[in-house]
Amino acid sequence: MAKVFITRKLPEVAEQILKEAGHQVVVSSQDGPLPRKEFLKGIARADAVITLLTDQVDGEAMDAAGDIKGFANYAVGFDNMDVPAATDRGIPLSNTPGVLTDATAEMAWALLFAVSRRVIESDRVMRSGLWPGWGPMQFIGSDVGGRTLGIVGAGRIGTAMALKSRGFEMPVLYVDENRNELLERELGAKKVDFETLLRESDYISVHVPLMPSTKHLFHREVFREMKHTAYLINTARGPVVNEAELVEALKAGEIAGAGLDVFEYEPKMVDGLATLDNVVITPHTASATEGSRNGMAELAARNVLAMLEGKMPETCLNPGVLGDA
Repeated sequence: MAKVFITRKLPEVAEQILKEAGHQVVVSSQDGPLPRKEFLKGIARADAVITLLTDQVDGEAMDAAGDIKGFANYAVGFDNMDVPAATDRGIPLSNTPGVLTDATAEMAWALLFAVSRRVIESDRVMRSGLWPGWGPMQFIGSDVGGRTLGIVGAGRIGTAMALKSRGFEMPVLYVDENRNELLERELGAKKVDFETLLRESDYISVHVPLMPSTKHLFHREVFREMKHTAYLINTARGPVVNEAELVEALKAGEIAGAGLDVFEYEPKMVDGLATLDNVVITPHTASATEGSRNGMAELAARNVLAMLEGKMPETCLNPGVLGDA
């Protein structure tokens, strides 16, 4: 029987899968990011660990874990994990891609509509009881149908986001290292350079992972290259956008608005963001559907079972450590 440490309460299916396999499961009693000291203490007594994005799985943690069989991230992102350090130590790592693709793409669309049609602003006025009645110049927003959608990062989620535009007959531009034949075939999408996408898009949806090359990909000069009528949607990773400079761009009217589900300094926001009417902000809930969160828990648990058996996890981030397993 192995001991599996889960750093925060997850959907029960994760525990069920692990316990049914005969393993002991210990779940952190803290409903929040685990302090570093408690994280290191918890993993030191475990054979495998299910982590969250708030857990830094670095060399120090791996060494503290001793004879650990692997770390399974409950997230599609893995910028909290030092993959090279794990590979050097022969420790498998995994994440949970795929199961949250549609949910995240749907949230990107929810943010797009909410900010462009001023849903939050008008809801606030209606709830206040101060709405004077219909007027021809009230809460005029932006059209969506027929406008150009720019996808920055045409991987699983970016592709799903773009495909959902079909009903709105939107021209689609995308930026990616690789050609996306599916988007080109289904939508007539065009692969363009970043500058062209900025100049021509009415809506820009961000779907890149956080890496040194993508940190602050969107900054003040980039906002100035966008249409002043354009909207930025970010359901990827917070630090891809320089949040302070986004606030200044929104205040100056350099872009029309933004929809954000992720933030540079989570759980905090930079000063001024929360007071703006031309931004819609949600608390990192893009994957918050029953199907997605349960699917993530199931996949993380299955990855742990594979690690404990010395087998290849379904979504291994460093498969070379297991050879031909």
